[in-house]
Formats: sequence, structure tokens, C-alpha cells
Amino acid sequence: MRKQEKLIEGVDFYYNESGFVVLTAAYHLKKGSCCGNGCLHCPYNYQSVPEPLRTELLEKKQSEDHEDN
Repeated sequence: MRKQEKLIEGVDFYYNESGFVVLTAAYHLKKGSCCGNGCLHCPYNYQSVPEPLRTELLEKKQSEDHEDN
């Protein structure tokens, strides 16, 4: 993703109920890699997030996926 590229609301990000910007999986895929911050919509399975946070995030994501089914 180029630095000058403008982000598109609803595609690259949205505002959560607290008013914070949340980056989407589409944004992260354009960026090309995990940043290591434990982003909510990380499509890279948190590969750059340090342990033990990575394991916690993966377990949380897995349990949420099971609840959705």
C-alpha cells in the first residue's frame, strides 16, 4: 500500500461504537503483512505478534468463530 493512498471508510476502515478507527482485513491485505499490533481483523493469524499475546488472540478468534457457526 502506498503511503499517499487515501483510506476509504467502509472498505479500509470503520468506526467502532467507541468512535475508534478499526482497520479491516481488506486494508491489512493491501498492506501485505502482519504489523504485530494484534489488530482485530488481522488476516495473517497474528504472525508478527509476540507471545503470549499471539496465542491469546488466536484462541479468542477461534472461540468467536465457533460461536458464529
